[in-house]
Amino acid sequence: MEIGPLDTDLKPRATTWLNKADLLFVDNPVGTGFSFVEGGNKSLMARTDGQAARDLTALLIKLYRHNKPLQGSPLYIVAESYGGKFAVTTALTALKAIRHGHLRAKLGGVALGDSWISPEDSVLSWGPLLYQLSRIDEKGLQQCDSLANKIKAQLKAKQYAAAEKSWEDLESAVLEQSNSVNFYNILKDESSEDAAVLATAGAAVRKVGYTRYLSSKATREGGLDGLMNAEVKAKLGIIPNNFTWGEQSGDVFEALAGDFMKPRINEVDQLLRLGVEVTIYSGQQLDLICATKGTLDWVQKLKWEGLKNFTGSPRKPLYCKGGEGEGEGEAAGTQAFLKSYKNLKFYWILGAGHMIPIDNPCPALNMLGDITQSPAR
Repeated sequence: MEIGPLDTDLKPRATTWLNKADLLFVDNPVGTGFSFVEGGNKSLMARTDGQAARDLTALLIKLYRHNKPLQGSPLYIVAESYGGKFAVTTALTALKAIRHGHLRAKLGGVALGDSWISPEDSVLSWGPLLYQLSRIDEKGLQQCDSLANKIKAQLKAKQYAAAEKSWEDLESAVLEQSNSVNFYNILKDESSEDAAVLATAGAAVRKVGYTRYLSSKATREGGLDGLMNAEVKAKLGIIPNNFTWGEQSGDVFEALAGDFMKPRINEVDQLLRLGVEVTIYSGQQLDLICATKGTLDWVQKLKWEGLKNFTGSPRKPLYCKGGEGEGEGEAAGTQAFLKSYKNLKFYWILGAGHMIPIDNPCPALNMLGDITQSPAR
């Protein structure tokens, strides 16, 4: 949907990230996408971010074991949304495997796109953002802030299951008070059908919204689901006939319930202290679920010794050149900002919501080139 070589109409994508790097997509944790547990045994699903990271590292160990080209090429772990938590936990697990000689790879860096690293900071940003952009009024702001502060107190007490229930209550309040704003791009609304599902979906609420938002970008008949369960499934040739793409994702969400609201700021800190290149990228104010303000707030909680200098560093405006619809340099206006210090980079991608490569593909692609040090377009 975002960065592959073909779009959902199976047409070549000009801004595919293959222009800058080889790509490996992994349906992780097991039970997402086309990955599945044998016999539907839910006890085999990952219960923590750490277990999911160990599974992914086990895959990397096998993949790299006898592959000399891969061993000689740096590995970049890039993730979006909740995937950011898997990215940092996987990076630390992979580094341990590299040190012990189990994984024959070189970690080039980690990139966290609109990531759910600190649920507390994300939800505390929702009310003020919606209020400033006229999606809720004073009553709505009060209700959102009250629930967000309840979540903050529950997280401080390590009541993670209770915090997840309050998070669901907060999402329902947002939908009610904003007339069903879209959590991934607040310039849009949820459809009336999706809003009804989201308001009553419980633990599966974001899974429904996330896949529906992606599918809304697909113009082909059957949307994203149709593509995955027809052409892609046939092309892979190894998926059981009775298995449907994504059918276990609700079970995965429930399996991870105990970890869902846990922050991973400490893991980011560890990576920075180990000298790993860490890139954080965020859409403009259009993303609500992992709002930029919340991301900036958790960055300020880092204990990394370079934080003060990073915070005081100037932002560099970025422009795009070339491809159709991408404009010509400064004539197209500012497309992004970059702030960096030592091994930490932060990109603000303008005009984008949660799915940055869809909303503003040119600066997203150039960012990847910068991260991997591929030639600029």
